Amino acid sequence: MKKYVLAAACGAVLVSGCATMEETEPTASATLEPRSGSSVRGTVTFTQVGDLVRVSGTVTDHTKGPKGFHIHEKGDCSAPDAMSAAGHFNPHKSKHGGPYEPVKHAGDLGNLNFSPAGEATFSFVVGDISVSSDRPDGIIGRAVVVHAAADDLKTDPTGNSGGRVACGVIK
Repeated sequence: MKKYVLAAACGAVLVSGCATMEETEPTASATLEPRSGSSVRGTVTFTQVGDLVRVSGTVTDHTKGPKGFHIHEKGDCSAPDAMSAAGHFNPHKSKHGGPYEPVKHAGDLGNLNFSPAGEATFSFVVGDISVSSDRPDGIIGRAVVVHAAADDLKTDPTGNSGGRVACGVIK
């Protein structure tokens, strides 16, 4: 009898462990490659956390200071200047803004702040997007872009953030 109770308890632990594993939040990532003659590169991970998305990663080989960081409409980084990624991801047809403003493009992620060594390591949470390919706010299959200059967080449609120096498709 004790063997059966022990076997049932072990089975319950395995099933609950498997159920927990199935409930993990969706994750996607992008490998940023240089564009526009730059050497900027890095990785970005997007993790669904309830209704929000955690954006984390490291980008290197840029100049010091804040630089625009956006999700773009198309998952196409084939052009040398990354213009093939089209404009900012904007499913609600809003004006450009900062990542925590009530009016903004869904793809407006603000700025990454690069150190004097040219590196930005970041982790922050935003709304208005999802780690999905079949929802209107889904980012899988779109591009993430690092720009040459700071995003002023207000000028429509680009934030005056300059050229596109790194681009990666979100998968």
